[in-house]
Amino acid sequence: MYDRFNRKINYLRISVTDRCNLRCVYCMPAEGVELMHHNDILRFEEIVETVKYAVNQGIDKIRITGGEPLVKRGIVDLVSMIAKIDGINDFGMTTNGIFLNKYAQQLADAGLHRVNISLDTLNPEKYRKITRVGDITQVFKGIKAAKKAGLMPVKINCVVKKSSTEPDAVEVAKFCKENDLQIRYIQEMNLETGNFSVVQGGTGGNCSICNRLRLTANGDIVPCLFSDLRFNVREFGIQEAFEQALGKKPKSGHVAKKSQFYNIGG
Repeated sequence: MYDRFNRKINYLRISVTDRCNLRCVYCMPAEGVELMHHNDILRFEEIVETVKYAVNQGIDKIRITGGEPLVKRGIVDLVSMIAKIDGINDFGMTTNGIFLNKYAQQLADAGLHRVNISLDTLNPEKYRKITRVGDITQVFKGIKAAKKAGLMPVKINCVVKKSSTEPDAVEVAKFCKENDLQIRYIQEMNLETGNFSVVQGGTGGNCSICNRLRLTANGDIVPCLFSDLRFNVREFGIQEAFEQALGKKPKSGHVAKKSQFYNIGG
């Protein structure tokens, strides 16, 4: 599956919920947000049908995101349903790690391959300040559980203000080296101003080789994180939504005023 700029599109990120147990300062306001109506959220069967079509068209990499995917009721069942689809070579999840100690083995048994875990600091007080409500000890337990369950490689997503030389980022990198974890530095982004950069240690943010589409919890196929283009699978039908998104995927990102990180999964 290729877009009009001859980029091979083989990666689908699926936001299964806009809900999250944390209130990270760079993701959502302290008072929370207006959540999607329950009836607007895709049923598991709809997600699976969408993934089957996508894989049939050449998608072989799937990532489950949120909000926080582990607050989604039945998430292990959904992972199992997706894992049974032939043709997926890379099946991951991005999580804040708080509930991973509980779910890591269940997710691995269901067919998940690996996880990315958010961790911006090793300092418990700073972590609580960043997340407003988070307990960093739960993240450490989640990391250990993920390794024990074989969800490897475990990748750490570390958000930085400007660079990987910031003190907290350096400490997180040292922690990763000592614990057989891979680190990815993600500079703080702003959807409304179009402020983004290439992920250090990954390929996100490099528009010239962008290989992804996104499926939101309410069924929008989004061709670019920094774009307001979206095509709903219920409104257009799965095939037409994909064809529209693929055909109109921009050469590079600009701004997005209709999306927030908490409801599109970054």
